[in-house]
Amino acid sequence: MEVVVVESPAKAKTINKYLGPNYKVFASFGHVRDLPPKDGSVLPDEDFAMSWQVDTASNKRLKEIADAVKTADGLILATDPDREGEAISWHVLEVLAKKKVLKDKPISRVVFNAITKKAVTDAMANPREIDQPLVDAYLARRALDYLVGFNLSPVLWRKLPGARSAGRVQSVTLRLVTDRESEIERFKPEEYWSVIAHLKSEQGASFEAQLNTIDGKKTNKMTLANGEEAGSIKTALEAASFAVTSVEAKPVRRNPPPPFTTSSLQQAASAKLGFAPARTMQIAQKLYEGIDVGGETTGLITYMRTDGVQMAPEAISSSRDAIGQRFGANFVPDKPRHYETKAKNAQEAHEAIRPTDFMRAPDEVKSKLNDEQYKLYDLIWKRSIASQMESAQMERTTAEIEAKGEGRTIGLRASGTVVKFEGFLAAYTEHQDDQKKDDDDSDDDKRLPELKSGETCQKEKIDAEQHHTTPPPRYSEASLIKKMEELGIGRPSTYSATLSTLRDREYVRLEKRALVPEAKGRLVTAFLQDFFERYVEFDFTASLEEKLDKISDGSLQWKDVLRQFWDEFSAQIDSTKELRITNVLDALNERLEPLVFPVREDGSDPRICPKCGEGNLSLKLGKFGSFVGCSNYPECNFTRQLGQEGEGSADALADGPKELGADPFTEEMITLRTGRFGPYVQRGEGKEAKRAGIPKGWDVAEIDHEKALALLALPRDVGEHPETGKMISAGLGRYGPFVLHDGKYANLESAEEVFSIGLNRAVSVIADKAANPGRGRAAPAKALKELGEHPEVGGPISVKDGRYGPYVNHGKINATIPKGTDPQSIDLETAVRMIAERAEKAGKKVGGAATKKKAAPKKKPAAKKKAPAKKPAAKKPAAKKTAAKTADEA
Repeated sequence: MEVVVVESPAKAKTINKYLGPNYKVFASFGHVRDLPPKDGSVLPDEDFAMSWQVDTASNKRLKEIADAVKTADGLILATDPDREGEAISWHVLEVLAKKKVLKDKPISRVVFNAITKKAVTDAMANPREIDQPLVDAYLARRALDYLVGFNLSPVLWRKLPGARSAGRVQSVTLRLVTDRESEIERFKPEEYWSVIAHLKSEQGASFEAQLNTIDGKKTNKMTLANGEEAGSIKTALEAASFAVTSVEAKPVRRNPPPPFTTSSLQQAASAKLGFAPARTMQIAQKLYEGIDVGGETTGLITYMRTDGVQMAPEAISSSRDAIGQRFGANFVPDKPRHYETKAKNAQEAHEAIRPTDFMRAPDEVKSKLNDEQYKLYDLIWKRSIASQMESAQMERTTAEIEAKGEGRTIGLRASGTVVKFEGFLAAYTEHQDDQKKDDDDSDDDKRLPELKSGETCQKEKIDAEQHHTTPPPRYSEASLIKKMEELGIGRPSTYSATLSTLRDREYVRLEKRALVPEAKGRLVTAFLQDFFERYVEFDFTASLEEKLDKISDGSLQWKDVLRQFWDEFSAQIDSTKELRITNVLDALNERLEPLVFPVREDGSDPRICPKCGEGNLSLKLGKFGSFVGCSNYPECNFTRQLGQEGEGSADALADGPKELGADPFTEEMITLRTGRFGPYVQRGEGKEAKRAGIPKGWDVAEIDHEKALALLALPRDVGEHPETGKMISAGLGRYGPFVLHDGKYANLESAEEVFSIGLNRAVSVIADKAANPGRGRAAPAKALKELGEHPEVGGPISVKDGRYGPYVNHGKINATIPKGTDPQSIDLETAVRMIAERAEKAGKKVGGAATKKKAAPKKKPAAKKKAPAKKPAAKKPAAKKTAAKTADEA
């Protein structure tokens, strides 16, 4: 009997079916060891010795594997075909060697790019040894991430209170987001005008023509800078006669895009399907690991962490057969297409993401997939098959039209495109890039009527429109990943994990699918640019990635790369020891001037305190983070939160509370104030004064007497419940807007609803809550997502949404989902790990009740010896091991 080790239980289950009774397949559940999150895990002075730690859950699994290996004929390591997969196999092998269970047993490493019976059995027939250079590259990355995280982050904590962490890739990615925000802030819109002539051909067909020349001079978008210039052109065209001077038709061929890489899949899934990158990878993981189609579990796509764009020869042949059958022989090109990636530092070791069987069309497996799986598989299948299809053939027609009038000659141009042969467009149409939408002047969707040189055209109307240039858009997650790939920052397996880290650290937030840097994120970037500039440079990070790639192919020694990096980096860390906080603040004031000193509407100096009129404003660092304060403190106590929404209102409150008017019943003055937790309204003075916070999302500048009275009147009575006769009230609480009846709460959808909800709606919300007890929200209490049975002890695992947020549930065990993590992105493997960690902390047994330590009462000393195992530090590494592979340290 042979023991086979893979990462996930789903993968293990499928492969076990393929291999039969002579094999026993075990899942490692990802990495089995990690660097403990504490000083000393990597020792540069001891030739970069690394200390590895196995968490409790992995210990149990490794024991099971070790016990099986003792009686096995051999060990086969079949983890994923990338650097992380190689590292997992290496870790497993190292642990088993220390347990002394290998002896003289044969050990082999096999890799397969798809989980199909043929791919797996072919791999088993072609074993190899562990790829040590690939492992060395992994070790170098882990050591670098650790050294940066655990040496740079403490500098941030000392010099920049409120900062959470820094990381080798994380900080450079954050810089991309903050640089874009600074670019948007510096942008000054420019006015320009367009003039469009709506014309009709001699045959009566309408079309549009745009300005091309004025009195023989070529025009561009910015030629007409104001309404006066546009008006003169419009007047001339309204009095002009129009004649076609030339018509040119050119054939155009458009070639298909290559099949998906990790990056391009995440971008297309975001644009076409609205999937976040992390969610895309979760769904792709399931499609890769296998779906039951026709009574057999098989992988539907190849490995999804890749930057290669080429397909295997047999896959190309299969795709050409499928194209001929599904679309026709004329859609199959004479020769197969071959692609080369344009991404910086790309490695071609893996295939592109493609279907494992091109004959398995999406509509044939739709009934076997959930909605998200079907959409993603459909996208991958179409893009892959389109990559081997014939080019689209079009005819682009351009007509030049001369307009004469008012003593001027104005040239117009009308363009249009007609598709003569769909080619690959019959299968797949590319999405528009976020960065190009505003400037896309494509005429591909326009058609031009038949025009002849010399014919006259009739004027229908002339339009002159005002425009303003717009700043570059903020990055979406997908467009940021594209930029990271172009610059050579990070690798496919780390993209989504890096973005998740930035959100978890509260350095960025997602706002309408755009990444917006938080104030603390901008502070961290500014600090690093001033005092660690080299380590947030794009070229430096990319060059380091190149060195790591060279380690992978064996052309560089990993410890040589570490030594060179550490010598320079440690010296830079040492240079900050004498750095004074005042030096930091002065540098940040200058670099973040638009954020710290926003321009005032009255034109006054934004650096002068608006309260005392004498002190200078400056960035201050406090226990709870950064803020702007007056240099005349404590005589002047003006403060303003950095990056606070509605900053103008904060300035308005600089002279103290703003009076809104008297309460009509108590005659006490109602004031608008700002405090430690933000703006609020208050009635009266003293400790007993009634206060109410301003709901999130409300513009403080719009708070008036009426709104303040409404806030202070909360909770408000909605009416008596028709069945119980007890009063229903509505208010704002710690967990948001709610209705209350008979001591039980039910959440509302928005703060505005608190003031408008009627009795019927309130009764309905309460009824929903009563029908679904245990929920903190009014929505039905069904699970957000069913993940399946626990692979070890059985029983359903699901993702639920509770009063304190989303969580994973298995029996009586609930594991909270970390803040910033999409509940829909949780898969079975991640959930099983979370359940195991939660059960261990709570002293419970997975699949049962609390563990009873029967031996403890009889052997008290033994119970005391177990106490050290409860140290928090021993539990933290487990939380970092996700299906997304590695992320930056700290």
